[in-house]
Amino acid sequence: MPKSVVYNGCSVGENPLCCFDDLTPEELDFVEENSVEVEYKRGETICKQGSFASHIMVMKEGLAKIYLENGNDALILKILPAINIIGLPALFEGNNTFPYSAQTYMDSTVKLIEIGAFKKLIESNAKFAGQVISMLAENSVIINGRFFCLTKKQTYGRLADVLLCLSNRIYKTDKFPLQLTRKDLAELASMSVESTTRILTKFKDEGLIAVHCNEIEILNPDKLLEISTIG
Repeated sequence: MPKSVVYNGCSVGENPLCCFDDLTPEELDFVEENSVEVEYKRGETICKQGSFASHIMVMKEGLAKIYLENGNDALILKILPAINIIGLPALFEGNNTFPYSAQTYMDSTVKLIEIGAFKKLIESNAKFAGQVISMLAENSVIINGRFFCLTKKQTYGRLADVLLCLSNRIYKTDKFPLQLTRKDLAELASMSVESTTRILTKFKDEGLIAVHCNEIEILNPDKLLEISTIG
């Protein structure tokens, strides 16, 4: 009997960015010649949905959200820690704009690589191209799972997903800084700020988490995972 799939709402991949490890020294020099590093403050826009895609961006330091915009509404597709790439969907033929927006959650450093130079690397280095394809495939799996969770899970399961994602994929520890506001957490879980605050308080009262000033500690990850799984 095939193993059942457990969907979680985590919007961060498990595999670290490693495509640049497959570049030769000459190709790495080529990247440096065709890129610049830019410092972004918290809340600054890295790229705007519908704008011309002139660069592929690598998050070197910091944390950002990728989201779709429709008037005053926004849907967060994923969150990106260092080291991750922004803008890969702009690579396919016939498209020259960003299909989403990206905004920093904290002060961040981003390397902007000229998109034509990035495409040349794909054409000339098969291993590099394979890694890029792998990242695109993983992004598809992540977003499919996230949409499932946002449409099928209840609020408790969605917020449990967010907390486990931050712990396991972003900070990789049970105790991590609360760099995201209640509003940020609410957006990630697709619920109101009021509901987010209420559920966080319930998780705290039940001994699942502890809140220490500007930190959150996961006290019972197994129970949070159970809540996430049953939705």
